[in-house]
Amino acid sequence: MTERLNFLLEIIEDLKNQNLFITLPVLQSEQKNWVKMEDKEVLMLSSNNYLGFANHPRLRKAAKEAIDRWGFGAGAVRQIAGTMEIHLQLEKMLAKFKHTEDSLVFTAGIAANRGTIQALMDAGDVIISDELNHGSIIDGVRLTKAERKIYPHLDMEGLKKALEESKNFRRRLVVSDGVFSMDGDIAPLDQMAELCEQYDAILMVDDAHGDGVLGKDGRGIVSHFNLHGRVDIEMGTLSKAFGCLGGYIASDAILKSFLINKARSFIFTTAHPPAVAAACMEAIRMVQDEPQHFQNLWKNTKYFKEGLQKLGFNIGNSKTPITPVIVGESARAQELSKAMFKENVFVKPIVFPLVAKDKARVRTIVTAQHTKEDLDFALEKFGKAGKMMGII
Repeated sequence: MTERLNFLLEIIEDLKNQNLFITLPVLQSEQKNWVKMEDKEVLMLSSNNYLGFANHPRLRKAAKEAIDRWGFGAGAVRQIAGTMEIHLQLEKMLAKFKHTEDSLVFTAGIAANRGTIQALMDAGDVIISDELNHGSIIDGVRLTKAERKIYPHLDMEGLKKALEESKNFRRRLVVSDGVFSMDGDIAPLDQMAELCEQYDAILMVDDAHGDGVLGKDGRGIVSHFNLHGRVDIEMGTLSKAFGCLGGYIASDAILKSFLINKARSFIFTTAHPPAVAAACMEAIRMVQDEPQHFQNLWKNTKYFKEGLQKLGFNIGNSKTPITPVIVGESARAQELSKAMFKENVFVKPIVFPLVAKDKARVRTIVTAQHTKEDLDFALEKFGKAGKMMGII
């Protein structure tokens, strides 16, 4: 380490003193309900692998066949020489799945949010954002020269007030998470659509945690509220419920053409390996022709939430498989996580700045792969740790 980087040591020490320092947990096995970490088997309750697709035989087979046909790497950015037929096939499939005219795949959800917001909005425009929106939305907003207004979380009167104050701007963009990743609550997208129509504002929703989870066949929050044709821009992800990698924008063909030419995070990024695109397509097929995964996810979600509530834990206002166990201070969240790991359950502590300093928690996510025995095991261990720490 050079002397010029010595200032980092002080910053890291400060994070440690505040119980905010993070090290990377390492899996020694494939992603599934039970995984190997630190040389022991633990129950995984912190993965976004909602439907259990990350290690599914159908996705493995699709990826292997794509490698045999297309090779491994795309070799270039999409604008130059990296677009293969398989990328366009994936985009057509996504558009059909989301009931939109077209879609454009980015290498990650963060790239889709950043690139789209930055390309769309400029000086003279205004972006109106929920105060708890994902960091990738916040980054996209910061990359623009547009004005910004923040409304209180899920507060439709606050949104209406911001829209009323924004009438004189050239363009207005209202952007929100669909499912909020730290609390598991859902944006009232139906009310948002009505307000955006009333005030002639563009409506964009980040459906990263709704894809594969909400709506008919896991089509997401727009399907959940039956708002097809009333939401201008849907950002989705292929990295969570679909068990693969990537983000995308589902909208109309005009927006797709615009983003191909203007979204910097698309223009300057190498295309997906074809094996990833093939696995993504297989995941979209699976969520439609094997509904048991979707059904198991929600059966497990209901059972686990009820169990945590019976034990006396504070799980907030979650309406989705994301279920926080809110304990307050960061140190207590870290302590609960460590206690659960000793009992062979992995739950990641979530602390400031991801959540408010007094709302630290461990965030649990059940998946379709979990069995009733898995969930009973986790609830028993939560009860034991919660009583030991005086949480319940």
